[in-house]
Amino acid sequence: MGVKYLWDVLEPCKKTFPLDHLQNKRVCVDLSCWMVELHKVNKSYCATKEKVYLRGFFHRLRALIALNCSIILVSDGAIPGIKVPTYKRRLKARFEIADDGVEPSKETSLKRNMGSEFSCIIKEAKVIASTLGILCLDGIEEAEAQCALLNSESLCDACFSFDSDIFLFGAKTVYREICLGEGGYVVCYEMDDIKKKLGLGRNSLIALALLLGSDYSQGVRGLRQEKACELVRSIGDNVILEKVASEGLSFAEKPRKSKKQVRPSVCSKKGTLPLVVINGNNRDPERLEEIKQVIDAFMNPKCHQADSNTVSRALAEFSFQRTKLQEICHQFFEWPPEKTDEYILPKVAERNLRRFANLQSRSTEVEVNLPLHKPQMPEKCPVSEIIKTRKVQGRECFEVSWNDLEGLESSIVPADLVERACPEKIIEFKEKMAAKKKKPKPKQKQKETSSPTKSSSLVELSLELQHLDLNSTSLVSRSTLEEAEQENEQQNSKKHDYLRLIDSPDRENCNNAWSNRDRLGVGMSSFPLYPETEVIDLISPCPEARSRSVSRSYQEQKSHDHQLETVIELSDSETDDEEHCKKARELRIFLQNIRKDIIL
Repeated sequence: MGVKYLWDVLEPCKKTFPLDHLQNKRVCVDLSCWMVELHKVNKSYCATKEKVYLRGFFHRLRALIALNCSIILVSDGAIPGIKVPTYKRRLKARFEIADDGVEPSKETSLKRNMGSEFSCIIKEAKVIASTLGILCLDGIEEAEAQCALLNSESLCDACFSFDSDIFLFGAKTVYREICLGEGGYVVCYEMDDIKKKLGLGRNSLIALALLLGSDYSQGVRGLRQEKACELVRSIGDNVILEKVASEGLSFAEKPRKSKKQVRPSVCSKKGTLPLVVINGNNRDPERLEEIKQVIDAFMNPKCHQADSNTVSRALAEFSFQRTKLQEICHQFFEWPPEKTDEYILPKVAERNLRRFANLQSRSTEVEVNLPLHKPQMPEKCPVSEIIKTRKVQGRECFEVSWNDLEGLESSIVPADLVERACPEKIIEFKEKMAAKKKKPKPKQKQKETSSPTKSSSLVELSLELQHLDLNSTSLVSRSTLEEAEQENEQQNSKKHDYLRLIDSPDRENCNNAWSNRDRLGVGMSSFPLYPETEVIDLISPCPEARSRSVSRSYQEQKSHDHQLETVIELSDSETDDEEHCKKARELRIFLQNIRKDIIL
């Protein structure tokens, strides 16, 4: 919880920075604060079963890894003795635990229940962080106190915590909130701003904790934060704690106008600070001792010292365990290895590029400008080449391929980062793109080169088809002419036969046959339409036309004649030579003469 209403007091000092503000920083994280915050998002059974809080923790870590943040996780140790009454009061409110009757001043530190649900959540977070190369520092008592000590000793740049009492332990820079995703940001408070804007130093904040209440005291009842700040400023940061330790909180109580002076009662609720209703001359030694304990708890918390082996081990850098992380993510989230790699490998690659950029900048500062691929270079550039330009959330980026990173072919990184790390790669990429623009596209080349060949081939093909058409028409005309000549010869022979039979004695027999047929009443259908040798009498008048059926053979013959005529007409085209035209003309004249002779 921290100090009551302190975040409201510090609101004028609130600053918001984009996530890039965290790049290349070393930060301490109050692990309990993060897990409480993430667990509050969704407390349903499904969310707990699917470990939504742990996924959120994983995504926060990978975001910080991509920014090349060195992360120190700090967990809570035992509960301080001065905080035990407050801790029991909270448990009593939740689970109705009976009071054990122990004096607050005689309370000792209380070990936490490592088998509780929240302790199991902390263990899971430690496991998943260890696979990412992040170790957890187990505090002796308060985690925020350990974070503040590391920050005050300049072993880290800032602390993540939403417990406002972290400033009372000596923290200089605190990130209260972090938001990932599009437009990600962090909410920052700095002790220098608090001093300048509010006139409150560390001692003044401890005095506010005594007046407003905190995890270690209940404060003065009915005192508003505005009034408390005015009182503390009026006394001054340098002497406020001495005054409170020697005189108590009498300066915060309005004197009562009464004829009788009532001695203040020594009895009070255990674990609380009573209202001091005295005129300043009388002092309660027991209450003053409790105030001194609260001041000492903030000024001298139980923590691992900055030069201890425990802190040195937590500050050491450990390698990323890819296989172990895949196993843990499959166990906790049921993710396949490919999904885990998709989440973490691009962030690890971006971190490596930021480290290389830092190395480049340091070498530039000391005037050691070495080419990228020279053997004197301590590290190899992690970028293999730039593939294409990208734009992510309105920011210019590059899609790059990586060297010596198994499981990751390419990913997207900010363009300014590539420019700082390896500007030579950008020059190579621009030259490559310029060369591509100068050269025509391969498809256009194929079209331009293939169009003349295609047109020439089409011309040749059309000529061949025309030649074949002429040959076919000439062959057809020759065959049809030969057939027509044969038929004409047959018709001429038949004509001569018909003329020879006109004056023959068989004519009378033929007339008798016709008369006999009429006398007997035999129909035309009983005799064939045309005998095998038909005699045509050109002198006698034609018999009357009678309706008769036309045989199929006659229809086929007519269609065949029509086809012959059509073929002959088609063969008389402009493309035929003179010999063909002459033969066709002679054939037409011959056929016309035959028709005239038959009609006559």
